[in-house]
Amino acid sequence: MSLTIGVVRESAPGEHRVALVPETAKKFQALGAKLVLENTLGLESHFMDSTYEGATFDQEKSGIYRNSNLILRVAPPTPEEIAEMPEGSVLIGLLKPFEDKARLAALNARKITAFALELLPRISRAQSMDALSSQGSCAGYQCGLIAAARCTKFFPMLTTAAGTIRPARVLVIGAGVAGLQAIATCKRLGAMVEAYDVRAAAKEQIESLGAKFVDTGVSADGAGGYARELSAEEKAQQAEKLAKAVAMADVVITTAAIPGKKAPVIITVDMIKRMKYGAIIVDMAAESGGNCALTQPGEHVVANDVNIHGPLNLPSRMPTHASELYAKNLYNFLSPWIKDGQLEFDWSDEVVAGTLLCKDGATVHATVKQVLGDA
Repeated sequence: MSLTIGVVRESAPGEHRVALVPETAKKFQALGAKLVLENTLGLESHFMDSTYEGATFDQEKSGIYRNSNLILRVAPPTPEEIAEMPEGSVLIGLLKPFEDKARLAALNARKITAFALELLPRISRAQSMDALSSQGSCAGYQCGLIAAARCTKFFPMLTTAAGTIRPARVLVIGAGVAGLQAIATCKRLGAMVEAYDVRAAAKEQIESLGAKFVDTGVSADGAGGYARELSAEEKAQQAEKLAKAVAMADVVITTAAIPGKKAPVIITVDMIKRMKYGAIIVDMAAESGGNCALTQPGEHVVANDVNIHGPLNLPSRMPTHASELYAKNLYNFLSPWIKDGQLEFDWSDEVVAGTLLCKDGATVHATVKQVLGDA
């Protein structure tokens, strides 16, 4: 059966990204794939239908799903969308594999082969496919802009006729891809930047961007390039050293997250009480509970005259470039397995096997099964 790729408009509220952009559409077509797309699918990312040359358009999602055997998504599909997908079709996207057991059951009921890009192995060969990193870069950039826009001070040092304005002090907690982008963005805007990460290897990366590393004496290097969860004693030591840096900051940006788990609380209520009046916290981890004890996901709250901002779906705020990066991640993952218009996976391949969530009516990813149980 020839490969037909289906892409519809995202159904999640506030989701403006799209899984296929004109550039990658051409590349898939060059490999022999046909495209069936929903009308105006890229409109909110500022991609017009006319730029998807050679694609077939349909007004109804059901028609697109019915005629597709490979479905590209950004966010997970709804139960109604899953019910319309052909049995045995292939689904790939950011499927939030640890969040919804019922969604896995629905995928397995349709015997859908599902790939969750959050599960992609952190190996060198997979870097070009790493959607968490590409979207994390967008999120970190947005955090820097949000912080600068909401801060009560100039970020850069200014010399004016009225005197010299000292630069704002920014503390970034978490130096993964998102944190490093936040550091770089705040430095470009002229702020004095400090940063902290529990992984010892992050010190060199932080300093390479011109920021000062906050050394708390705690290291938590974990498997796969992620940070491990800290023990109670380590958290106490970390908090003691970190509290001083937090108290001195005009802006704190938190980006610490652990896949499949609630975000660790790093900024405690006591730390907030010690912060400067008018300081701001931008909590990038708000979607998974937040790194700040008082974060309200999707809300802006004030405590002790400290502004705590919990933005959601940050990459969707810059949907054009976020979509371009994400679409390239999908293409880089899929293109090695498309031969003469046919999709043929090597199930023993490390990247394919590591990203595979569901196959033949069963959840097959070991970590997901361990977290959620059989679905």
